Amino acid sequence: MDTAILLEYGWVLLVLVGLEGLLAADNAVVMAVMVKHLPKAQQKKALFYGLLGAFVFRFLALFMITFLVNIWQVQALGAAYLLFISIKHIYDQRKSPGPHIDVEGMEPKKGSGFWMTVLKVELADIAFAIDSMLAAVAIAVTLPYWGTYEIGGINGGQFAVMFLGGIIGLIIMRFAAHKFVQLLEKMPTLETAAFLIVGWVGVKLTVMTLSHPNVGVLDEHFPHSTPWKLTFWIVLLAIAIGGYLLGVAKQKKEAK
Repeated sequence: MDTAILLEYGWVLLVLVGLEGLLAADNAVVMAVMVKHLPKAQQKKALFYGLLGAFVFRFLALFMITFLVNIWQVQALGAAYLLFISIKHIYDQRKSPGPHIDVEGMEPKKGSGFWMTVLKVELADIAFAIDSMLAAVAIAVTLPYWGTYEIGGINGGQFAVMFLGGIIGLIIMRFAAHKFVQLLEKMPTLETAAFLIVGWVGVKLTVMTLSHPNVGVLDEHFPHSTPWKLTFWIVLLAIAIGGYLLGVAKQKKEAK
């Protein structure tokens, strides 16, 4: 392999690590929000199962990516689930602002039990794994072929870049999940921002579904176009920064 191709592979790997890191951070935020109602000891266990699920589902998605790309229904299910949990959470929060109280107004409303929480986390992991690997393959396939062997229907060199990017993203998630739990305890208002991000990722998967050749509502090249990519990341960063600044402002207001 000549120097030019090595540099190209190195650059794409850096881009992919950044992308996978951001998606892993989103996944970590969702896990943190979903487990925060549990007791401290159970939070750690639920996060462990969530991280384990994230590893497993991303590896499965990596090896099944050619299948996932061709089955638009899988993308649609992932989009529907992310949109559902985002809308439901924000609706519930608006309907019952402040502490969750039952109809008698006496007892705090309990969250989901431990195993139900783990199930919800795993379902979110599946949706994020689909989004993560679809994003990875869209970047990796722009690379020139390296060698003649294939893995999962993808050139070996391209697959290696996707694999490394995914592994580094998961390492980021491993350390980010616990940090986000701590941050949410300090800034509860970040919960809304977190689920807005979840919904926005759901919109991204919806766009990919609608642009699938077998659906044809949008042009199949639209999800990979520069205007859409810029729009997606600008909105995502605006939600994240806006949520953080609102949280800081609320902390200052309560401190007075």
